[in-house]
Amino acid sequence: MPVPQALARDPSIAGPLGSLAMSVVRPAVPMMIVRAVKWHRDLAPLFVVHDLGLLYAAPKEQLHLGPRTALEAIAPAGNPVRELAAKYRAIVDEIAVSEASVKARSLRLGDDLVAVVLARVLGAIATRGEAKAPYAANVPFDPELVRDLDPQLATLWNAVPRDFDVAMLGAMVKSQLHVLTLADAIDIDTLRLLGMLGAESGAASALAQVDLLAAMSTPEANDIVNFSLELLPSVLETRRARATGTHAVSGYSGVGGKGSLDSMVLTELAWDDEELARRLAEGELLFYTRDQAPEPARRLHYVLIDASASMRGDRQVFARGLAIALGKKLQVAGEEVWFRFFDSRLYDVQRARERQLPAAYLLGFKGERGRNPARVFTQLATELGLVRSREQRDLVVHLITHAALHVPRQLVADVRREAHLFAVFILPSGGKLDLEYLDLLDGHAVVDHATLQQKNARAAAATKIVDEASAVSLRPPAMT
Repeated sequence: MPVPQALARDPSIAGPLGSLAMSVVRPAVPMMIVRAVKWHRDLAPLFVVHDLGLLYAAPKEQLHLGPRTALEAIAPAGNPVRELAAKYRAIVDEIAVSEASVKARSLRLGDDLVAVVLARVLGAIATRGEAKAPYAANVPFDPELVRDLDPQLATLWNAVPRDFDVAMLGAMVKSQLHVLTLADAIDIDTLRLLGMLGAESGAASALAQVDLLAAMSTPEANDIVNFSLELLPSVLETRRARATGTHAVSGYSGVGGKGSLDSMVLTELAWDDEELARRLAEGELLFYTRDQAPEPARRLHYVLIDASASMRGDRQVFARGLAIALGKKLQVAGEEVWFRFFDSRLYDVQRARERQLPAAYLLGFKGERGRNPARVFTQLATELGLVRSREQRDLVVHLITHAALHVPRQLVADVRREAHLFAVFILPSGGKLDLEYLDLLDGHAVVDHATLQQKNARAAAATKIVDEASAVSLRPPAMT
């Protein structure tokens, strides 16, 4: 469908769509162009975002590489733009065959992840361009609007000044080596992990994309990603438990004290009339029960991660990888999970949404506020008390920290009064665990320095801890 004339005269529509005259990647279906429009909201110009984004997001067989026919109309032979377009085509061709691009296509990345990849590759180019776009990006998300767009590209290109588009094309060509290096350095393992755990799409918006970009740009994140990928296969074997109920959604699975008359155990009819009436009134009749999905989780799990300076290097990798694996296991089992970092204070809660973990936040977070365990536990005890009184839920705190976390015994008792408390202590080289509050904990695990240095031993220790932590006692917290 041709772009209506009224829209074609609108710079916010003609500007971005007309820039596609410089595009050298053509998708098989218009919906792919609509995805590019979404990525373009925060990046410019559209033709670069469109081409590079599709190279990371769309299967190779759904793309065709080659210049648009409109290029001859807007930049005839001898025009300097024609030479820039040829060099730009060479950049796109090289990215198309790069290992990162080829592997990324198989991951079926979501829009948030594609936008972050583009920001990583094109961010420096956007800051180098001196020209400013003379139009705002306001293209509707309508596949019909971009269907059969090629015959109109020359007209749309000429509808607005193109100094910005040509300047950005020149900046990209001038920074060819920089662009190719960044494009090839995209960490596919990080993309794979974020895709598995969920990238907080939708309402997460700008803040989530900041976390995603931090995760993609943090050198330490790669080690955490690799460790997490070692642990997740065993974690994903977890299955949500079933329960028995009275709704006729599956076969009979047991016997219970509630149900409808048609599911009553037939031997109950052997009682005389008076005894049968009494058993019915007092709820003593037996009924066959059926499989049903479990009720919403009544437990809330706090995964509390030490982010102070004592948790750098291997300890940070182990702690964050363990937190991701534990959070995913609890989530798969149907539990609700909250994550919090701490150093000299507690940072904001990050809630795990359905089928999603705040993985980017866990990978990229940096704490630089010293160390004050007493203050942290005072704040934690207060907040746990408020949550428990407001929601009437069982709370479980999973603490992942350094072995030298010295907290006054009374503060630990205050936290333990509100919640179950399981701790993981990571020892320094040659260190030992000597804390006065260990007997107040529901359980604890110790990871020594030697274990952190051995890949297999480290993964085995983390897997064991995940199993132990997810099986913390469900009895009411003790009144200490």
